[in-house]
Amino acid sequence: GAQDLPSPPPKGNRIAIVTGPKGLCAQRNTALKELGSDYDVIVFYDDDFIPAPDSMARIREFFASHPDVAGATGHVIADGINSPGIDFTKAQQLLQTHGDAHERAPNCIVTDLAGLYGCNMAYRTAAIGTQRFDERLRLYAWQEDIDFAASLRPRGRIVKTFAFCGVHQGVKHGRTPGLRLGYSQVINPCYLVRKGTMPLGFALRLILGNLLANHLKILRPEPWVDRRGRAWGNWIGLFDLVRGRLTPERIETL
Repeated sequence: GAQDLPSPPPKGNRIAIVTGPKGLCAQRNTALKELGSDYDVIVFYDDDFIPAPDSMARIREFFASHPDVAGATGHVIADGINSPGIDFTKAQQLLQTHGDAHERAPNCIVTDLAGLYGCNMAYRTAAIGTQRFDERLRLYAWQEDIDFAASLRPRGRIVKTFAFCGVHQGVKHGRTPGLRLGYSQVINPCYLVRKGTMPLGFALRLILGNLLANHLKILRPEPWVDRRGRAWGNWIGLFDLVRGRLTPERIETL
């Protein structure tokens, strides 16, 4: 909403501020509708991801050099998602240090991936076509990046590259509460398995890993993680799963 914009809001011929319904997938779909097919490549950044200054130029070069690629995720120099987070000044320092040490990153494919890391991912617009993010994955839309990338794999390679980079701050405020995230940690992978965009083995490792982490750390949780809420959400998700209810949208009512 308007309250989330910086004051004063940015202006320029190449800047457009677009608002849409609540939820990550709905917001990204709003952006895709606005952009249409006027651009060759569309880049998605989380609001706490700081790209290197040359990222746009490097993304352009990468896609021009690899016509078989449908989507790519860049190099995350540092990721604060599993820590208290990285402040803006520190992130800028990390980018500067990395840039000084790697004046010219290799414009190459590192590996093929099952899905991309949603904090920084770029797609060829022609590969996206009419495909859209699944709006049944509400709010934080956990695993929406895997789902969207997997849906485009028949149209080109999904890869990781060092050609462009940035820092993911991992800001903690404004994130989905523990209860809701815990529910998504169980239900969303199961929903995507049924949908066909996530392998069963990958989903099971994801679910079991989070179940173990949430329950083992519940007595001594990290200050920035609501382990008790996540564990309770896990159990609500398991109960729904046993009843055959794959309803990722239920997090809006928890």
